[in-house]
Amino acid sequence: MQETLREIGRRFRLPGTLSTYEVIKNGNINRTYKVTCTHDGGTKSYVFQNVNTNVFRHPEEIMENIDRVTTHIRNKCGDRPCLHFHHTDTGENYAYDRDGGFWRVMNFIDSAAAPSCGDRGILRGTGEAFGEFQLQLADFDGSVLHETIPDFHNTRKRMDTLFAHAAGYADTRNTRIFESAPVLSRLRMYYKEACVLSDRYAAGEFPIRVTHNDTKANNVLFDRETLRPLTVVDLDTVMPGMTMYDFGDAVRYLANTAAEDEPDLSKVSFDEERFTAFAEGFIGKVRDSLTRDELDNMVRGTFSITVELASRFLDDYLSGDVYFRVDYPEHNLVRARNQLRLAEDIFAKSAGLQRIVAGL
Repeated sequence: MQETLREIGRRFRLPGTLSTYEVIKNGNINRTYKVTCTHDGGTKSYVFQNVNTNVFRHPEEIMENIDRVTTHIRNKCGDRPCLHFHHTDTGENYAYDRDGGFWRVMNFIDSAAAPSCGDRGILRGTGEAFGEFQLQLADFDGSVLHETIPDFHNTRKRMDTLFAHAAGYADTRNTRIFESAPVLSRLRMYYKEACVLSDRYAAGEFPIRVTHNDTKANNVLFDRETLRPLTVVDLDTVMPGMTMYDFGDAVRYLANTAAEDEPDLSKVSFDEERFTAFAEGFIGKVRDSLTRDELDNMVRGTFSITVELASRFLDDYLSGDVYFRVDYPEHNLVRARNQLRLAEDIFAKSAGLQRIVAGL
């Protein structure tokens, strides 16, 4: 591995020589290394990533998106840390090794991961980080980006796919279709309401924004001492989309009082205090850069994306668990029930959540 890392360092024209490297173990898809080089008596560290092309089938398109977005952001960072991807002597921000492996290199940012998703300060800081990401890209034309996962948040298409698969299994002996029946029935009840935003987006009624599509606290780097947010990372899923879904996906995860796969639904509810903390950070950053229509639909976006995820979990359960990793046979069904319960609580609390957003 050391020789491969040296080869990649040469391809990206990094000064000095490799002195040490260590595996960074967070993340389950790509192989990531912290590489330290010595140069002129000093040292500098970088992050080398070997991208999993079995998961990311079009890595060059992903890196083109990342290049456009990070270049735009870097011009606005000032003295703040921001992601910087290195380029080869032929101008690409990626390189293939001699065995066909796909690599990228970025500067290492000394930081801490989010210590507790339940801490109000961390929740607000996470909101600020993703709000700042949106603000920095508010004047960027999202339509020029590749849609690396087509229809990733097309709620109507996700739900239509689920119902089509369910219909195909209806006359079979697949026991999963019978176990799924109550969840399917309730999802049908929310179908029209959940699809409103994706239909309006498809009709061109919302601006095409740059969306992160994985807005979790562990994708924010925090200052080790102050625990203030530094920058957003993991840009593999950056695509055109709706800000309301980035906001909604974050609070769907952060404001759930239980884990996403908690089977005891009595523990699942939507915490308004956590929602408020994240919204304070996020909306405090973006309120002057978004349209009023976008701001007015933050809560609907939270509901819609939660229903969408419940549909995706259930569809994967019916399809034999081909997308999401599972630890036991009913895992995806448990997740679907969990997210549906959460969506129902968001729907029940929507008037109060809307007042919180309006107040911000």
